[in-house]
Amino acid sequence: MNTSYSKTFVYVSSADDADIGTYEMLSTGKLLVGTRVKAAPLVMPMAIDSKRQLLFAGSRAAPYTVFVYRINPQNGALTLFDSAPLAESFPFISLDKTGRYLFSASYRSSLVSVNAIDADGKVEPHPIQTVPVGQNAHCVRIDATNQFVFVPCLGSDELTQFKFDQYKGRLDLNTPGAQSAAKGSGPRHFVFSPDNRFVYLLCELDATITTFSLDQRTGLLSALWVDSALPPHSDLQPGLPRGPAVATNTQPLIRSLDKDIWAADVRITPDGKFLIASERTNSTLTVFRVEPQSGKISQTSHHETERQPRGFNIDPSSQFVVVTGELSDTISVYRLEPETGTLLLIEKYPTGKASSWVEIVNI
Repeated sequence: MNTSYSKTFVYVSSADDADIGTYEMLSTGKLLVGTRVKAAPLVMPMAIDSKRQLLFAGSRAAPYTVFVYRINPQNGALTLFDSAPLAESFPFISLDKTGRYLFSASYRSSLVSVNAIDADGKVEPHPIQTVPVGQNAHCVRIDATNQFVFVPCLGSDELTQFKFDQYKGRLDLNTPGAQSAAKGSGPRHFVFSPDNRFVYLLCELDATITTFSLDQRTGLLSALWVDSALPPHSDLQPGLPRGPAVATNTQPLIRSLDKDIWAADVRITPDGKFLIASERTNSTLTVFRVEPQSGKISQTSHHETERQPRGFNIDPSSQFVVVTGELSDTISVYRLEPETGTLLLIEKYPTGKASSWVEIVNI
């Protein structure tokens, strides 16, 4: 573990129980189960500020709200100190590198919003911007330079590219304003490499991961490779958009989704050596080794995990992976073996209903 920190805490949001669970992670990866704090129905996306003092959590049930909690550095307990309205139901929230702005992406309304955050950590109730993007925005993140923001749009198979003015808190489309993905692939979540040279985009409907190079000067992406996150000999088939996108589809849904690909989340280890992706239909995690110079990824292992793993995360030491399942009443903690790129189960711990998001912080 990183000896410059004294404690590691894990937070898991449970949509159906309307709360957030706290856990302390020991140096062995084992967890001490802590308290649960109330939020609101459909609490899902979370983000932690760069000072590791505040946790932001968004509720996707009306009235749409972001809750801000102070993190107790001694025991990880959360204390609510602010809440503010959000413009929409947002499946994803994140912060800029200064902690002064909250980004949110709306699947239902196909937009992103920017809210200012004051010096105390309180979110301003009226957004600076709400910006239309492609259909079914599912994620929003800013790069390490705090200049470039990207938004995957599942329904229109594109990745929107923005420039960000951190002094005004405003987004402007880059030129070009979008990077296209394969038709029917469904871009969902992405991560930056720790050195900010590459972007890894996971597509929900075909479980592909596209590796992009990121131009540090212009903030534009260039596609390099496309790899599958499915195990060899998988019997899954390309999926269909879920939720509001299904309701607007011109073709009625007439087949079972039991064999549809339904990829969910992608994470990279803080040391940049491994990438991990989750797929919900078969409840699997796929681990990739990352070649540091080229950014190329290659599969190392596949693992069955918690049922319907919508969210997971990797601890700051790059040793441990915490996985939730929307249909599970437990979370799993794995050790990531650095030589083989395999996951070894350490233990399972109780969690709330419909757990879908994990944040981990060293303090």
